[in-house]
Order: sequence, then C-alpha cells, then structure tokens
Amino acid sequence: MPPAARKQRARRYDPSKTRAAVTTQFAHVQEAVRGLSDGQLALPTRVAGWTVRELVAHLSMAVGSVVSNLREPAPPQPETALLDWPFATAPLAAGIDDDTRALAAANDPGELLTRTAEQLAEALAAAPEDQDRLLVTRVGAMRLADHLVTRCVELVVHTDDLAAATGVEIPYDRQALATATRLLADALAIKAPGGSVEVRVPPFAVVQCVEGPKHTRGTPPNVVETDPLTWIRLATGRTAWAEELDAANVSASGERADIGDLLPVLS
Repeated sequence: MPPAARKQRARRYDPSKTRAAVTTQFAHVQEAVRGLSDGQLALPTRVAGWTVRELVAHLSMAVGSVVSNLREPAPPQPETALLDWPFATAPLAAGIDDDTRALAAANDPGELLTRTAEQLAEALAAAPEDQDRLLVTRVGAMRLADHLVTRCVELVVHTDDLAAATGVEIPYDRQALATATRLLADALAIKAPGGSVEVRVPPFAVVQCVEGPKHTRGTPPNVVETDPLTWIRLATGRTAWAEELDAANVSASGERADIGDLLPVLS
C-alpha cells in the first residue's frame, strides 16, 4: 500500500492553518474534559477496551508526540509520506494500547491535557518555519507539516469518540475537520484506485476511485455522497456502510457505488 501512496501526489495543506487547527481542536478537547465527572471518565468508549480516561490519555499522547518528536535529532531522510500514514498505523496498535493505558494510570486527565497543551505551544513556537523539518515518528521519519496533518485526523476522530461516550457536545475546528475528511478520502482513492466512482463529502472533498470506466463529462453514473462526520466514522470503522445507508446518512447511486467492502481505510 505505501508504494501506491507514493505514486499519488499528496494534497497540499497550509502549514500555518494546520498548526492552528491542531491547537484549537486540542483546546476544545480540554474544555470538554474539564467538566467530566469521575463517573464519566470511567465510561466505556467505542474504542475497544478503553474508558474515557484512557481515550483522553491517548489524545494527549497523540498531540504530545509532536513535542517529544521535536526534541529528538532530525533523521537524515524521510521514510513515510503523508499518504502512507493511514496504512501504516494498524501494526502499531498493540504498542499504542500499552502506552495509552500506562499514561492513563499515571496521570490526572485534566492535568495531563493542560501540561500537554503548554508543551505543545512552546514546541510549536520554537519549531522552525521550515515545514520540511523531519521527525522520528512511530511510522518512520516524516515531515513536521505532514505529521501535524495526521494529528488533525487523530484529534477529530477521537473528539467524536469522546462525544459519543460522554454525551458532551464538543465543537470541531473547521480546518481540522476539513483536513481529516480530505486525508481519509484520499486514502480511499489510494486503496481503490480508479475513476468509476465519485465520492463526495461536501464541502471538503471529492475523490475518484474504484477500477472501471472513467467518467469525464456530465453527471457521474456512480456517486457516493455523505457528510464529513459520517464519512470519518465510515473511514475509521466507527459505523457500518449498510447502517448509514439505511439511516439515509449516505446516498449511493450506480451499480459500482457500493463501497462498503473498501471500508474502513484507517483502523
């Protein structure tokens, strides 16, 4: 999968907007967690085996990786492109789970988020404006700008998990939501290259995918359309294709428009 990702030209993301999106979405998480009771922190989440407390620790760890990685010497060359990332995380799940549980057991959730936010602000303020600065990450050496794009995905996906578990309404930074939507849509196009199906996630993304006759003019014969949060849930396995079709949260027209077997793209 990664070689295919390298052949497709990655979408460009504005580094300044991405930095701001990470900071803003993390602040929304902080605000939501600040009001949680011990009972709410003990609630189960849809991330298998994690309570809300562990989910919060994972959010801190995901954002804190920017801080810890910037403290390390820059590696000599990149190893992982942005479009490789969605396909590189699954083998790391066991290690991430262990680290998340250890972090949750050793820290107060609110204090952990506050400390991480402060460290993030300091690290980004000191980070070079050159977004080609390389970081050592779990999936290999990546550009700082690309790593921050992946942090938007982590933040948006797990903000939705947090809201679902606690019933707390949490805002989404528009740039963070757009970034997560676009990267996961592009991952689908990598997983199922082609031009026979058009997947629309207004107002943020449109991609062509699935082998078959390529559409060039007029209304495409095979179209899938949904909203950003439904797409993100589908793309990460939080919900099922058939379930969202039945609920009319997804529209799919054309004989090739059933993309359920291609989901999720990030697990």
